Amino acid sequence: MNIILFSRRNSAHVASQIADIFAALDRYGFDYSINEEFVEAARDTAGIVVDPGRIYPAHRAPHGDVMICYGGDGTLLDGIHRLEDRSTPVAGINCGRLGFLTENNGDAIDDLFARIARSELRTEPRTMLAATCRDCGGTSLDALNEISIQRRGATMTSIETYIDGEMIATYYGDGVIVSTPTGSTAYSLSAGGPIVAPSCRCLAVAPIAPHNLTMRPVVIPDTSRIELVLRSRGQEALLTADNRTYPLEDGERIAIRCSGERLFLATPHNNSFYDTLRNKMMWGIDRRD
Repeated sequence: MNIILFSRRNSAHVASQIADIFAALDRYGFDYSINEEFVEAARDTAGIVVDPGRIYPAHRAPHGDVMICYGGDGTLLDGIHRLEDRSTPVAGINCGRLGFLTENNGDAIDDLFARIARSELRTEPRTMLAATCRDCGGTSLDALNEISIQRRGATMTSIETYIDGEMIATYYGDGVIVSTPTGSTAYSLSAGGPIVAPSCRCLAVAPIAPHNLTMRPVVIPDTSRIELVLRSRGQEALLTADNRTYPLEDGERIAIRCSGERLFLATPHNNSFYDTLRNKMMWGIDRRD
């Protein structure tokens, strides 16, 4: 079995956790491939030297049985966009701060590898978005969390928003976010969007800092086709697809829909989305104690 390892240079690497990852690879007899940034982190943080033949190119991961991303949610998002085969299950080991995607904590590394060895890794299919626009070269951009348009300078933008050809609103303010259920606990949550269980078949459209305070997030079916028309008074704006950014010109039209591909995200065996939500958001904790 081949494990694809991925991490980023700026992740909060912990020497003992990196040592545990490589010890587990050896213990369960896994072959593995690893990106160059993770090789450097393993060497500099834990003193582990990797055979150069195992290193894969920076922007393209090889085929493998499971991808394991070590870092935070941003690291996992970076990792999945390097996968050629989206049917490859992806697991995250969290060494970041919050981590809704990388739910396996660094103290459960051996358990994760043991479940892979026993073919007991549980996964959930997650909806992905696909967006096309002229300024993106006409190619389709995919995203697990969200597609957003936001102002780049001080000038307020207006974004005409259409759902299945019918105008829903013109959002005046800093921009708008279209998120999947997976992305509902990311940027959309910061903009006041709803928290959505990953199994829901829907998308959320949320304005960013709207000028009109009656503007509220809207939940729509995931079969919807969304079109966003940018009116930025001649100023450049930005399109983001997860953690990738592209400049947009005034008047650009962005078409967004659910992608035909899904990501298969590994989930912890001993807790649910609601457990994660309650623990990460600290709901029900009495701070008087």
